[in-house]
Amino acid sequence: MSDREAFYANLKEKLKETTNFPTKYLYKFIVPSEESKIKQVQDLFDKGGAVISTRKSRSGKYTSVSIHLNVSNPDEVISYYQQAETIEGIISL
Repeated sequence: MSDREAFYANLKEKLKETTNFPTKYLYKFIVPSEESKIKQVQDLFDKGGAVISTRKSRSGKYTSVSIHLNVSNPDEVISYYQQAETIEGIISL
């Protein structure tokens, strides 16, 4: 099992223990302040009910993206994180 697989297996167990699904889940990411990167994150979560907010860092180099999204189970939470990992320069919080 790779480190990433172990991380997600651990996250899945923690979500099962601490969260009642379905729930509104908060995703937080930091991305370089390039319009294309911010749009990639927004497009990933652009589905019914997603509430997305952004805020630039003081220096303007990075943008914080917060997404509130209704999810039905731990696998759905993890699926979004795995898709977000493909965006260059993204940091999951």
